[in-house]
Amino acid sequence: MVYTNLFFGMDIIWWFIWLIMLVWIFLVPYDIPGQRNKKERPLDILQKRFARGAIDLKEYQRNKAVLEKDATQ
Repeated sequence: MVYTNLFFGMDIIWWFIWLIMLVWIFLVPYDIPGQRNKKERPLDILQKRFARGAIDLKEYQRNKAVLEKDATQ
């Protein structure tokens, strides 16, 4: 049997495997669930600020009402 060393010593299936791996690493979008940071909604940010104590209850309720009103429109 004559082996002509095609594909630089690798079978063609290995080239496809390497190509798929490279595409997966470099071209897959960054917003894969569970892999990257999720984008926070404005209400989430407001809740975190309230939990930290950066804003008081009145300001929280006022901003929450505005955000909920904007979300329904």
